[in-house]
Amino acid sequence: MDAALAAKYERLLGIIRDMDRVLVAFSGGVDSTFLGRAAKDAVGDRAVLVTADSETYPASELDETRRLAELLGMRHLVVQTRELDNPQYALNSPNRCYFCKEELFAKLGPIAREHDDATMIYGANMDDLGDHRPGMDAAKAAGVRAPLIEAGIWKEEIRVVSRALGLATWDKPSFACLSSRFQYGDAITPEKLRRIDAAEVFVRSLGFRQFRVRHHDRLARLELPPEEMERLFEDGRRKAVVERFRELGYLYVTLDLQGFRSGSANEILKWIGKK
Repeated sequence: MDAALAAKYERLLGIIRDMDRVLVAFSGGVDSTFLGRAAKDAVGDRAVLVTADSETYPASELDETRRLAELLGMRHLVVQTRELDNPQYALNSPNRCYFCKEELFAKLGPIAREHDDATMIYGANMDDLGDHRPGMDAAKAAGVRAPLIEAGIWKEEIRVVSRALGLATWDKPSFACLSSRFQYGDAITPEKLRRIDAAEVFVRSLGFRQFRVRHHDRLARLELPPEEMERLFEDGRRKAVVERFRELGYLYVTLDLQGFRSGSANEILKWIGKK
């Protein structure tokens, strides 16, 4: 990595060292894996990874966190969260993520106290400041810190430094909880979550890495990067997707011509704001 990025990483380590003991909210994504590695470099065994297991989190990702924690050589805890039990979350309003993070940090709080009042940290980065992120408000309310933002680190910088550090996640596709596949106002249920999870598992089995399946009642909207769209129409993939999605209960299956973009559910908020 270049000198500027090396300096940012050292700044990050210094911020974490000043905390002395940390509890890392660990999803196994690019950001939290990078933060976990930084925490280990900064404070060693005084850093602990904690992953939330819930209905909104694919089982495959939970397995991935265990694998990554082992590769990092860090202690890893798993806690159960029940955000769907909160009607304010299940109703899926635009501030849904607030209640998710509120539940997560409420479960992490006692663990942090058990670990000599460790500071809770999570992987929000500079890119997150430019989008609708109500979960960040929940983090502030719970006293959870975002060292990547404090160090001024952007998503692309995280990938570059992750690669230099040899982290397997440096090119991992962006991921968000399964609830992000639903349009605001569409109530979230365990059945819908299982359906969308199964749909994405199938698309992934066809060799696609970066994509989303968005749920619209009887319609499934598939987002693929534009450069990947042609592959959908090769080797029987289109037909296979349609058949599998119909088995899962979708009547219509569409390809979004705008392509994959993270956080597309927030586009309606921007559109309403311009009205």
